[in-house]
This record gives sequence, structure tokens and C-alpha cells, in this order.
Amino acid sequence: MGRSPCCEKAHTNKGAWTKEEDQRLIGYIKAHGEGCWRSLPKAAGLLRCGKSCRLRWMNYLRPDLKRGNFTDDDDELIIKLHALLGNNVLEEGSSY
Repeated sequence: MGRSPCCEKAHTNKGAWTKEEDQRLIGYIKAHGEGCWRSLPKAAGLLRCGKSCRLRWMNYLRPDLKRGNFTDDDDELIIKLHALLGNNVLEEGSSY
């Protein structure tokens, strides 16, 4: 028993994404939104696994993804929160 494979391993691309694949993924998500990642590759015309599409979108292609160094404001906020909370945010016995 268990879940069926997310894709046919024999008919999927592996390795680096091409610009064309990135544009197909971006275009599909802009038109249809995020949804079922397992069915997205076929619907978008990609020879990729759904997990690969999800990771590519979440880690590299999302428009709201912030990349680069921390700003001075970010540094200041981190220092203030560390002074307030310390290294361990979760105290023993807390339920997060």
C-alpha cells in the first residue's frame, strides 16, 4: 500500500532548469495560480516532477521572494529579537 508515484521517472527531466521551463512554470502559475503540484507539470506542458516544480517555484521563481543580503533594518530587528527572545524561542513545555 501507499501513495502512487508522483511522476513517471522515465519521462521526466532532471538537473538544471532551462529558461523556457521557468517561463512555462511562471506563466502557468500566473494564469491558474498554485494548486495541485502533482497535476501541474502535465497541465503546464513540463516534463518535470510535481515536487521539482513546487521547489523551483518556492525557492527561486516566486515574485515575493526576497534575495540578497540583509538590510540594516533587518539586522536591527534580528538583534532586538535575539535580545528579547534569546537563542531558544521554544521554552520547555511550550506547545508550538
